[in-house]
Amino acid sequence: MGGARARSRANGVRAGLRTGVRVAWTTVADGEFFCPACGGDRNYERRTGRRRLELLGVPLARGGATAPVLACASCTTHFGPEVLDQPTSTRLAALLRDGVEGVALAVLAVGGADHPAACRAAVESVHAAGYPQCTGEELAARAATLRSHAGAALGGGAQETRLGVEIALHAALGPLVPHLAAPGRAGLLLQGARIALADGPYLPAERAVLDSLGSALELTTEETRAVLVTAPERS
Repeated sequence: MGGARARSRANGVRAGLRTGVRVAWTTVADGEFFCPACGGDRNYERRTGRRRLELLGVPLARGGATAPVLACASCTTHFGPEVLDQPTSTRLAALLRDGVEGVALAVLAVGGADHPAACRAAVESVHAAGYPQCTGEELAARAATLRSHAGAALGGGAQETRLGVEIALHAALGPLVPHLAAPGRAGLLLQGARIALADGPYLPAERAVLDSLGSALELTTEETRAVLVTAPERS
């Protein structure tokens, strides 16, 4: 019994004498991010750290700096700064709303702005994306403005106008596309196709813009064609 107690005390002394390298963290900024560990939007602290050697909890020597980290305020998990490349859920929803609106405006600008059925289809699409206050008159007016500006910027002809609309469409979708899975990208193209088909078969300019939309969404030519060919059956 006495030997066991002695060994226990000796082990405790040895444990207490352990040295270790610790990291002293300093918070330098904070913000909101999408936490992969929590699976949702959370607050974070951006921290810088410096290693130090400790004995019995007492710093003995300072070491080098560590790479900066982002610490989740909820689960405390540390991530590299690249985690900020993933938008928050709130930001992603806003990007999706803007993307859907951009698609609707592009399709209306090249063919459907003067057709009530196309405007209604565009309004339904934009409402579902999160802009319930948007009206058909507003979309038609903005599509006309887009058509006018796009044409004026590149020379004023029909082909130049369509090219300008396609450039605006690519710009609107650029921030969104990297964060969409393949079904989401195909679904966005399908929404554009339904707007174009609301007032009849595709016009040549509508089909050209939808082909450009497929390219902007990083769909292959075959994938784009498949969505556009089957869209009348799915409308």
